[in-house]
Amino acid sequence: MTATYQELIEQREALDRQIQEVKEQEKRIGIEKVLALIEEYGLTSDDLFSKRAGIMKSGTKSLAKVPPKYRNPETGKTWTGRGKKPLWMAERSKEDFLIK
Repeated sequence: MTATYQELIEQREALDRQIQEVKEQEKRIGIEKVLALIEEYGLTSDDLFSKRAGIMKSGTKSLAKVPPKYRNPETGKTWTGRGKKPLWMAERSKEDFLIK
């Protein structure tokens, strides 16, 4: 026998309530475990959330500083070859500005 639409809605609502109850229960258990570890190791909020902790890193790496590869002979301005090409290089080839 197949369930009616209304019966299925009621089953879904009951299941959603059950999911929420289990989620809250597991969340409490997780918090208890974390608090026990904090107490065991004497951790502070600085230990957990400071950038100095070394665990929480941003998703980007900083690029190493690179020596310039190109120089504008008229102004002395340089460019490493990274990023947008400077306007002073627009009309000529890169080789014309290469630092030798």
